Amino acid sequence: MSDGYETLRDILDAAYKQASAGKGRERHANDKPFHDQPIMHIARKRGIGFPLGQADKKSEEAQGMIERGQVDAAIRELLGSIVYTAAAIMLLKERDDA
Repeated sequence: MSDGYETLRDILDAAYKQASAGKGRERHANDKPFHDQPIMHIARKRGIGFPLGQADKKSEEAQGMIERGQVDAAIRELLGSIVYTAAAIMLLKERDDA
């Protein structure tokens, strides 16, 4: 069944896969769940600006990659930006629940 959001779901699934099985897991997970990884520890210590700044940095890097014709690399950076944005949302939810 088509709800018109399949492409969005595919992109969000790709961001999840990148974090849970790709580069993010290989470099940062240390066999820990997402909420116990450095992305969240640093955000808790430094505040919301950390994940938002990282998302912004990845977006800027993606722009340069696009200009150099590196579309696949740009997509990977933008997926990383989604993951950092999700970390910001998680931090806000943690603070709201506290």
